[in-house]
Amino acid sequence: MKILAKSLVQATFAVLAVSTALFAQTRGNSLPKPQNPATALDARQIMAMSIAATQRSWQARDSYSYTERDENRRLDAHAQVKSDDVDVSRMTVVNGARFGQLLEHDGRSPSAEELKRNGEDLDKLKHETAEQRTVRLGKDEENRSFLRDVLDAFDFHLLGEEIADGRLAYVLQATPHSGYQAQGKYGKMFSKVEGKIWVDAQSFGWIKVEGDVTQAFSMGLFVARVQRGSRIVLEQTRVGDDVWVPRRLDVRASARILFLKSLDIERILTYSDYDPVVDTQYSVGR
Repeated sequence: MKILAKSLVQATFAVLAVSTALFAQTRGNSLPKPQNPATALDARQIMAMSIAATQRSWQARDSYSYTERDENRRLDAHAQVKSDDVDVSRMTVVNGARFGQLLEHDGRSPSAEELKRNGEDLDKLKHETAEQRTVRLGKDEENRSFLRDVLDAFDFHLLGEEIADGRLAYVLQATPHSGYQAQGKYGKMFSKVEGKIWVDAQSFGWIKVEGDVTQAFSMGLFVARVQRGSRIVLEQTRVGDDVWVPRRLDVRASARILFLKSLDIERILTYSDYDPVVDTQYSVGR
């Protein structure tokens, strides 16, 4: 059960980060209306431009290295921390894939065993076969393909404009589109979330996203369900020429394993020290 729970933490995070990173219930006071309604873009146009900007940023992001701090918490029934694991890694690009070199684990230098595992993972990546590379790239494309379905899966409403992190932003609400036929790996989850997103008014990058799961849904190969109320908050920053990259990602999720055991997790990722990097290429299939 411990191994299953640990795997579920990873899977829950991946699902939430993709399926609810766009969408959340709207909260708070009403927002000001656009200053120039006669010339303003409508919500769907803004969202379409933000999706295009996001796709460009994802491609450009592969040209950066950065430091990732990954804090993984298990919570008890009173939302108190039962266990807390923290990894700090330097993320680089090897053979077109993101690779994390472990720098710290729970505040200490990596052990000999941890360094060995990290080195083995790097060696596998260096010497992947052409077939393995094709499979990996196919999975990457599948994980990113959900963006293509967003405009069909949701109805968008422009709430107004406000300043977010010092920049003028459009604020959009997204609600599931009635009658949408789910497509792709994550499409079936779109009807289980609603959303609010801050879009930079100049470059159309995502400044901030808040998300809530509004209906429970089943996950992958696990006999588990992510529960209503699971939540994500994504904050991004700009580097280079209008490339938007994550700065902080908070995930709070509740799940039920095998219909018996409840699991509450909180995962906080912070990203810093973005630097341009040259991909380290190795021969494939050696």
